[in-house]
Amino acid sequence: MTSRHSKPNPADRRKGESALSEFADYVQKQQALRRPPGAPAVLEDHDELDILDELGLSDDSSSRVSLRTLFLDPAEANVSALADHIRARLAEGHGEALFDVGLEDNGEPMGFTKEEWDSALERIRVVCDLVKADYKLLMTRNVGGDVEVGPLKTNEMAVSGKLNLRRRPASVDDVIETRIAVVGNVDAGKSTMLGVLVKGGLDDGRGKARVNLFRHKHEIESGRTSSVGMEIMGFDSKGEVVVSNVAGRKLTWEEIGRRSAKVISFTDLAGHERYLRTTVFGLLSSEPNYCLLMVAANNGLIGMSKEHLGIALALNVPVMVVITKIDICPPQILEQTITQLTKILKSQGARKIPVFIKNREECINTATQFVSRRICPIFQVSNVTGTNLDLVRNFLNVLPHHGNYNSSAPLEFHINDTFSVPFVGTVVSGVVKGGEVHTGDTILIGPDGLGQFTTTKVRSIERKRIQVPVCSAGQSASLALRNVRRKDVRKGMVVLHKADKVDPTTGVIPQPKVYREFVAEVLILSHATTIKTRYQAMLHVGPVSQTCAIIDIDRQYIRTGDRALVAFRFVQRPEYLTVGDRILFREGRTKGLGIVKALGYDSKKPLNPDMLKEGQNGKAQAEGS
Repeated sequence: MTSRHSKPNPADRRKGESALSEFADYVQKQQALRRPPGAPAVLEDHDELDILDELGLSDDSSSRVSLRTLFLDPAEANVSALADHIRARLAEGHGEALFDVGLEDNGEPMGFTKEEWDSALERIRVVCDLVKADYKLLMTRNVGGDVEVGPLKTNEMAVSGKLNLRRRPASVDDVIETRIAVVGNVDAGKSTMLGVLVKGGLDDGRGKARVNLFRHKHEIESGRTSSVGMEIMGFDSKGEVVVSNVAGRKLTWEEIGRRSAKVISFTDLAGHERYLRTTVFGLLSSEPNYCLLMVAANNGLIGMSKEHLGIALALNVPVMVVITKIDICPPQILEQTITQLTKILKSQGARKIPVFIKNREECINTATQFVSRRICPIFQVSNVTGTNLDLVRNFLNVLPHHGNYNSSAPLEFHINDTFSVPFVGTVVSGVVKGGEVHTGDTILIGPDGLGQFTTTKVRSIERKRIQVPVCSAGQSASLALRNVRRKDVRKGMVVLHKADKVDPTTGVIPQPKVYREFVAEVLILSHATTIKTRYQAMLHVGPVSQTCAIIDIDRQYIRTGDRALVAFRFVQRPEYLTVGDRILFREGRTKGLGIVKALGYDSKKPLNPDMLKEGQNGKAQAEGS
């Protein structure tokens, strides 16, 4: 029999890879099950619908005023009409929008001259003041200047350009938040890259940029991240990076939060195999909108970077790649790394379209299309010489908000860290998955070891270390809790609103339901032998990490590449789960991915009735003999 940690043969691996791609798509569609009843369905694959919109095939296209008229006609009505149009675009884009000036909805040039372009730009400036927004020129054609990228066709003389409009935030609540998980193998330069992006200076090649990011003494001594680090990078409403005026000085989170209109939160995850559990926890609990995979040019995609890419693909998080250290890498080695990366991204398991970004035009166009999960942008940078770092900054600035969150749903706040703060008390941090939480709200926190919830109040709320009155779906925050001890809260707990209606049958206010057993549809990504009932593995569901035992399978056994219905039982304590939650389980090199299909498990209705019959027949034969 093969040992548990032996490598699977190539045929098994290919079977697992192709199954992963199909299953990840299936999981994405099944995520709709997490929606509360009555909420509208969310269409994820909307590329085709966008094309129909651009063609202007809707019924009211005849009555619409052309954009050219809105830009150039001096009538007052056109200014307010353009203001309404921009307001709608900003609302649709969660506070920011990409705007084409000089192009029709279908992409055809409007035939602007330089004078008309200047008039249109002045009109946009006036309208932006009206709607309390700012704009940044991203690229222009036939205009000239710093952001000129040249005409689309060789003989094209019409003037056009692309702008990024962003609302000026009235308070910290209005700041756009995008979460990016940074993964990759040891020595890929993750912490160095974040240090350079966040502080604005360059690295000296000996680890100067990353030292400020480490949280523990042993991390500084070894140069390796072992914890889940958090860094933020801010962009103001004009699209400029918020950095200190003093070279090398790092701004505090509060300074960045107050000066920014858009904040990128980076979760710096550990690259070493020893810390894989911490990395998996960070990837699932931080609910990232995007994943940034770092690859060292001189090493290629080795070790844990393949594991991290596999997990990101399994979770269906859009992936972008940064190849670092190109200044010290020989050209032929860089070529090998690029070839290997392209091959892996195009493989059956990933099915991505690699796009190598070398200039401003490719950077802006790819960022606008990045909502499509099939595209994988690749940058080649040096943190020492600063090569192509501007392209990465531009890309992050334009990156569209991605993710479906429902603020009107019941509150669901998942805890991924706990602290004890002097003079404040117990503080829990995490991500709001649904609904809103306000300062002073009465909430339930749990479940504890017995599956019970504790009632408490929210003393205060902080986002990016700035006190706020409210936090809504899709945002990460820290809640200070009243009269709760630090040892009574843990990672993986959930914060919910207390029900206000009394159950007529019992006469008491019902507690949220928690489950020790559940049924999930799973896909085995890699396992050397077969998996049967009683098998145990570490299971991750969002911030929950707990050992689980398999108590039933819809067939005799499962192996690499198999999809099956499996019943799990938590070994230590019950947890709060929802149908549609993604799960990931691993034990050694064994990995499986799944989605919760049913809560609870009825042993009288097994998933595999044949096994029950065989057991009963065997028992009857034993009694007869």
